Amino acid sequence: MVNRASRQRTAKRMRWVGRIICLVITIFGATMLIGEAVSEILSHGFITTSMAGSLLVLIGIIALAGCILSWWKDLLASIMLVITSAGLGVHIGIFAGHNHFLAWLMLGLPYLIAGLSLFYAWRLSRPVEGHAVLSSSPEVNEKQ
Repeated sequence: MVNRASRQRTAKRMRWVGRIICLVITIFGATMLIGEAVSEILSHGFITTSMAGSLLVLIGIIALAGCILSWWKDLLASIMLVITSAGLGVHIGIFAGHNHFLAWLMLGLPYLIAGLSLFYAWRLSRPVEGHAVLSSSPEVNEKQ
C-alpha cells in the first residue's frame, strides 16, 4: 500500500513534468507561428490569414490556456491539453502534406503526454476513500 506522502510526492513530480513539457512545446509552437507570420508579412505584406493558420492560432491559444491553468487546476488543464493534442491531430490530418503521423508525434504527442501526466497528478492528489483493510485480526478491523 502506497502511503499518502508518497502519493503527494509522485503527484508533485507529475505536475512538474506536465508543466515543463507543455511550456516547452508551446514556446516551440509559438516561435514557429510567429516566424511564419513574420515571413509572410515580409514577403507579401499584410494579407489575410488562411483557415489553416487561424485554426492553428486557436489551437495554440487553447494550449497556452492549458499551460497557464496547470498551475491551479490540474483536471481542467489536462482536458485542455488533450483537446489540443486531438486538435493538432485533426489539423495535421486535414491540412498537412505528407508524414501526418510524424508531424503529430512532434507536435501533438507532447501535449498528450503533458495532459495525461497532469490528469495522473490530479488522480493521485485526490483523497483515497473507501479503502478497507481486510485482516483476519479483529483488532485491526475494530480500529477502523
